[in-house]
Amino acid sequence: MIKANNPKLRSWIKVPENSDFPIQNIPFGIGRFDTSREAVATRIGDSVIDLGQLASKAYLQIDGIDASLLQSNSLNPLLELNKAHWRALRDRLSELFNENNPELRDSEDARLVVYPLKSVEMLMPVRVGDYTDFYASKEHATNVGTMFRSKENALMPNWLHLPVGYHGRASSIVVSGTEIRRPKGQMRPDPEAAPVFGACRLLDFELEMGCIVGAGKALGERITTEEADDYVFGFVLFNDWSARDIQKWEYVPLGPFLGKSFASSISPWIVTLDALLPFRIPPQEREVPILPYLESKGDKAMDINLEVLLGSDSFEPISISKSNYKNMYWSIDQQVAHHTVNGCNLKAGDMLASGTISGTTPDSYGSMLELTWRGSKPLSMPDGSERKFIQDGDTIILRGYAEKDGLRIGFGEVSGKVLPAH
Repeated sequence: MIKANNPKLRSWIKVPENSDFPIQNIPFGIGRFDTSREAVATRIGDSVIDLGQLASKAYLQIDGIDASLLQSNSLNPLLELNKAHWRALRDRLSELFNENNPELRDSEDARLVVYPLKSVEMLMPVRVGDYTDFYASKEHATNVGTMFRSKENALMPNWLHLPVGYHGRASSIVVSGTEIRRPKGQMRPDPEAAPVFGACRLLDFELEMGCIVGAGKALGERITTEEADDYVFGFVLFNDWSARDIQKWEYVPLGPFLGKSFASSISPWIVTLDALLPFRIPPQEREVPILPYLESKGDKAMDINLEVLLGSDSFEPISISKSNYKNMYWSIDQQVAHHTVNGCNLKAGDMLASGTISGTTPDSYGSMLELTWRGSKPLSMPDGSERKFIQDGDTIILRGYAEKDGLRIGFGEVSGKVLPAH
C-alpha cells in the first residue's frame, strides 16, 4: 500500500466531516499567499499548506526534489519528475501532518505554513501546453448521435474501436471562479437561410474529468496501456463550455473550433492518481473486439461521483445532474495509449479531457443538450423560470468525490458565472 493512502491516518489539522480533503488525499495546486507570493500548495480539510515555505524550512528534503520546484508558480517543474518523486512527496506530507508526529505539529513553523482556505487565492495549477478532448462516454455519444442522426446510426463506425478525440485550445483553459464571457460567432439557426453573426444562443456546459500528465516519452515512441499509470499525475474536474449553435454550423468537416475554444474551466486542486487507486473498478465490457494495443488489464475504471449544479442571481444553485466517471467506455490508460500510438509525445502539464460523462438515465446526462433534449424538455428553476440552455448570469458548478469504506477523496468544485457577450 502507498503510505499516504493508509485509511487509518488522521491529521493534526482539523478535517470537517465529509470533507473532500482528508490527509489521504494530499492534492496539489498553486496558491497565492500573503497577497503576492505564489507557491505549490496542498490541502487538508479547510487548510492550505504552503509547500514552498515548508521546503525552505527543510521539512521536505526528498532526493530529486529541489526546494525551488515547490516555490514555483506552476506545477510543471514537479510534473517533469517521475512517479517515484510524486509518491515520495505525498508520503512525506502525510508523515508530517500525521496526528502522531510532533515534528511540525509542535513547532512555531506550523503557524507559518498552514493557512485558512479563505485567505489563499487558488491559481491555475499548470501551464497547459497541449489539450486533447476525448469523446469517451458511450451514453453521451449515443445521445448526441441519436439527436443529430438517428437511433440506428447514433455511433459512428469507428467509435467502438478507438477513443475518439480532437485537439482543443490550451490557452483558454481557466481556473475555477473565472467568469465566462458568452461567445460570438457564426450560426445558421434557419437551415434554409444564410448564416448570421451574433452572440451564442445555445450555451452549454459539459461535465468532464481532466487528466494531467507528466513528461512522456520521446517523439516517435509510444506509451502502452501497461505503462500509462506511470505518466498520469492526477485529475481535475473539467467543464468544457460549448456554444452548440456555433459548433453545429462549423464542425463539418474538421470538428469543433470556435464553439469550444472560448473557455474551459478546471478545479484548482489536482487529485493524484495514487490517491484515487482505492476507487478503481472493472471497466465496461467491450461490445466488439479491440486491437491489441488498446487492450487493458486490471481495474482501470474509477468510481467517482459527479454532480452539476445551476444557480443564478435570483436563486441558489440546485442540482440538475448526477453522473459518475465509471460511465467511461474508454479508460485513461486506453486514451494515453491511443494518443501516443503514432509516436505523438506528451509533455509535462498536457491535459487530456474525458469528454462529456453521461449516465444511462435522463437525470445523469452531462450537458444541457441532453438534459433538455435539444431544448424540447426545459428544466424548471426555483424562481419559476425555465432553462433550455445556459442564460447570462447563470453559474455552473461541478463537484466530484469518490467514497469507499468510510474514506472520501474529492476534488472540491469548479464554478463559472456566465457574463453577457461583449
